Amino acid sequence: MGEIINIGIVAHADAGKTTLTEQMLFAAGELRTLGSVDEKNTQTDWLDIERRRGISVRASSTRLFWKDCQINLIDTPGHVDFAGEVERSLSMLDAAVLVVSAAEGIQGQTEALWDALQKLKIPTLLFINKLDRVGAEPQDLLKDLAGRFSPNLAVMEQWTGEQDRGCQVFPLDLNEEPLGDFLTELAAENDSEAEMCFLENKPVPAGTLLRVLKERIADCGVFPVYFGAAALGVGVREVLDGILLLPKAEQRKDGPLSGVIYRVEHDRIMGKAAHVRLFSGTIANRDAVPLQGKKPAEKVTQIRRVLANRYLDMGELTAGDIGALYGLSNARTGDVIGKEQLSRKATLTMPMLKVQAFPQKPEQMMDLVAAVRELTEEDPLLDMEWEKEERELYIKITGMIQLEVIAAFLSDRFGLDVSFESPSVIYKETPAKAGVGIENYTWPKPCWACIEFAIEPLERGAGFRFESAVEDRVILSRYQAHIAQALPDALKQGLYGWEVTDLKITLTGGSHHLIHTHPLDFFTATPMALMNGLENTGCTLLEPMVTMRLSAGEEHVGRLIRDVIAMRGSFDSPVIHKDSAVMEARVPAASSLNYPVEFSILTGGKGVISTRFSGYEPCPIELGKTAKRRGIDPRDRAKWILHARQALQ
Repeated sequence: MGEIINIGIVAHADAGKTTLTEQMLFAAGELRTLGSVDEKNTQTDWLDIERRRGISVRASSTRLFWKDCQINLIDTPGHVDFAGEVERSLSMLDAAVLVVSAAEGIQGQTEALWDALQKLKIPTLLFINKLDRVGAEPQDLLKDLAGRFSPNLAVMEQWTGEQDRGCQVFPLDLNEEPLGDFLTELAAENDSEAEMCFLENKPVPAGTLLRVLKERIADCGVFPVYFGAAALGVGVREVLDGILLLPKAEQRKDGPLSGVIYRVEHDRIMGKAAHVRLFSGTIANRDAVPLQGKKPAEKVTQIRRVLANRYLDMGELTAGDIGALYGLSNARTGDVIGKEQLSRKATLTMPMLKVQAFPQKPEQMMDLVAAVRELTEEDPLLDMEWEKEERELYIKITGMIQLEVIAAFLSDRFGLDVSFESPSVIYKETPAKAGVGIENYTWPKPCWACIEFAIEPLERGAGFRFESAVEDRVILSRYQAHIAQALPDALKQGLYGWEVTDLKITLTGGSHHLIHTHPLDFFTATPMALMNGLENTGCTLLEPMVTMRLSAGEEHVGRLIRDVIAMRGSFDSPVIHKDSAVMEARVPAASSLNYPVEFSILTGGKGVISTRFSGYEPCPIELGKTAKRRGIDPRDRAKWILHARQALQ
């Protein structure tokens, strides 16, 4: 087998990812005729909902061959509502192509994607698209990219005819200006032979320039930049050549089995398909595949290569490649195959809204629960909550377009007509100060589980950490494991009914009893100790924040500033350029839910607004919202114990 590279095509919505993917497939001879997003017949947007709306909602894989290299392409959604699909795909990439519109420039999701690619150290090629569009200013965009992303941009082409359908691109030789100067300085900094050539004012050999360029691209020190108009096929072949500069997949076929499940989907005939990127080893039909933290290993019944909505039987999956494994009923998105620790993960988005779902026919409630559970396996960010006692079903979403897509999936795949209540913002809580939580669960007998926690707040975005400072003779290790297992579930509801985050809990004391301790006692005591601790520390309410990038006429600047202040937001000074103003603001999600509509009305539809999740910040309780507690409150000690002992009628 020749070289393999797994590439993700990523971009803000409408920058032209799917069109670029279609043109690549056509240029490589994989397609006889070109599809079009407008004509709703592209290779990678094949779901009915994608063709109806003209947007990508699921990451789609396909493949092409270019100059003896197998390129596996992952076309990802651009709309922020489906950033979770992009997030899950990043774990399996060798490199990425970040598409930026020359007309719209750097948008909110473009910046979020760049940050994620840099955090994960994924080599990235930049493709400046829509060179032909009115408003395209590639030179200004290059300056913006150099200032906001990286100054180490290797501009690989020249272009003519911007804002014109006759636009063209011309690849530069490695020693041709201005690329030659950039690469010569780069080589002089990284290669002793090239340094001597530079000092003696001699030309650096082209082979040395190419080698150093590839090395610096691989370590994310340099980012090649290409130009074109994908809809016209301009610059597409040059981008394919540019992809060959990116690092290829290692093909360690004889190494220990190692891979990641980056996506799960359900086939009506074949069952669950686990999409796998294999980093090391080989998997063949009938092989038992070990998943970390799960037993027993399950046998693969079939291996397929998925090419959008087509399938090819593979027989085996080898290191460096991707494929869909069938037969792994316990597989979940994010599962790791083998024993190696794979920790490549970045957060592009977080669901900020929670919504209750109702079937149109009440008798179909359990069918709806089963259907949403299946969708949650495919998209874990939905984080389904089924309150059995109240018969209430909740899901988490990132936006209203996602809700429309979920409704379409439920109708098309499961034949369920569903309605949703108005979404509410998801708040969180964090300890207001350090404190102690204590529970002595020694009555009514037989029971014995004594716990003492030290609770302290952490910085925003730190999540939850647990440590034990207790020896095994004080609390047996198996009981300490029960405490660690019970805490994440107990933290789902704090003093205000929201998930508790950004805290460290240290087990500092307690005891077990050799006779009276029951195996489930520490599961019962842990939530009571936690809630006791939170009452001692108090909780600060946290609200989700979004960063908005607003582009409108200069005459609207005053109104935009007033709107941001009214939303309890902060903003950077607007940048004025050619009667147009660009302003970035950070505002609470709760106060800005309807602002895109208001902004469109204000600008007569001519303004551009993009938003992205921007973390959580403290919120005054009177401006936030408490949540209805689900189930029994551990602070109602007697009732909680009866519930835990399954003695509550």
